[in-house]
This record gives sequence, C-alpha cells and structure tokens, in this order.
Amino acid sequence: MKKKVLVAMSGGVDSSAAAMLLQQQGYDVTGATLRMFSNEDLGLEQDSTCCSLSDVEDAKLVAHKLGIPHYVFNFSPCFRRCVIDRFISEYEAGRTPNPCVDCNKHIKFGELLDRARLMDCEYLATGHYARIIFDADRNRWLLARGDDHAKDQSYMLFNLTQQQLAHILLPLADITKPEIRRMSENRGLVTAHKPDSQDICFVPDGNYTAFIERITKNKPRPGKFI
Repeated sequence: MKKKVLVAMSGGVDSSAAAMLLQQQGYDVTGATLRMFSNEDLGLEQDSTCCSLSDVEDAKLVAHKLGIPHYVFNFSPCFRRCVIDRFISEYEAGRTPNPCVDCNKHIKFGELLDRARLMDCEYLATGHYARIIFDADRNRWLLARGDDHAKDQSYMLFNLTQQQLAHILLPLADITKPEIRRMSENRGLVTAHKPDSQDICFVPDGNYTAFIERITKNKPRPGKFI
C-alpha cells in the first residue's frame, strides 16, 4: 500500500509543489488548508497575504488539478491562543516574538500533525525549504538546510521534537525556488507564479502597534529603545 501523507497547502506555490512532488514519488496524498482567522475578527478590511479565501480557493484548484482530496480545517481558536495572544503579550512586555515559529510549533506541527495521525496518515508534509536527516550513529533525526540557501527556512523549525521530525516530509529540500516555479508551471498549477508571502499573516500592513491597539483597545505607552 502507498504511504499516506497529509500536505499542508497554504495556497502558495511551495506547498502546491510539495503535494505535486510527493504524488510523483508514489505517496497517497491528501491536501489540507488551515483557516487561522477571519479578517473580520482582526478588524481587517482587505485580504491578508495568506490564509485568505483566495488562498483556500487556490489550494482547492491545485488539489483538483492533481486529483487529490482536499480539506479545510478551522484552527482559529488554537491560533488565537497560541500565536496571536502570545504575540500581543510578548510585545506588551517589551520583547519581540516570532509568530511563525509559534505557528509551526503549535499549529502546523502540533495540531495538524495530530490531525494527520487521526486520518491514518503516516506523514505530514509542508513546503518549507529545509531538510530532515536521520543520523543512524546517534539514532537521532537532524534538521538541516536545504539546497536553496537563499530560501532557507530551517531556522523556523528549530524547536521540532524527535517525534515530530520522524513523521514530517520536506520534499523541497533538494530543489531551488526557480526550479519549483518552473516545475509548477509545466504541471499547469495555478500557483506557479504567485508572489511569495513574507509578512506576518495577521498583520499584513506590518503595523504591529496599530494591530495590538486594534485588538486590545489599549493605547501603547511610548518608551526608549535600548
């Protein structure tokens, strides 16, 4: 039997290509897109740069093109608690959190990996540019950079556990971003030339102060940078 893998499909080219490559490698692939929040919940009038309805539709179109099942899971309560609330509390305490690291830890490789196992999927896959290696001498899974150092995302995954690493596939490890776009275009994927998203998904304009004020209704206190 083919090994089953759940692919986290954000609606971008990288995760779309991850699903495509794993299907070509003979895996039984299922796609999943996560709803982290609604724009209305965050007081946003325009679509954010990811997790929007258009991203869900793009992921569905790619799944249809590949002929694989696709699901949308609502993880917004966990995302609010583990990512957004922590982001706010850390900034209010004068620290600078990395919400993408928290999202990977608690949502993608926490809640979603648990969901994948409940669906009898042996693996969860993402479009991260990183590599997972098993070191037989040390009997440990290791996290390393992928071939495309310009797109390296291994630092975003630094806190993954041995149990998590054992059930994660990163099919983009040996491929560069230009190659990913070219392969996706050749396969006719709608996401082939979609722009990269580099903003914090729930603060699309980059104005952290305005976001925190909008959510908490508290005016930030001015202070000195040291």
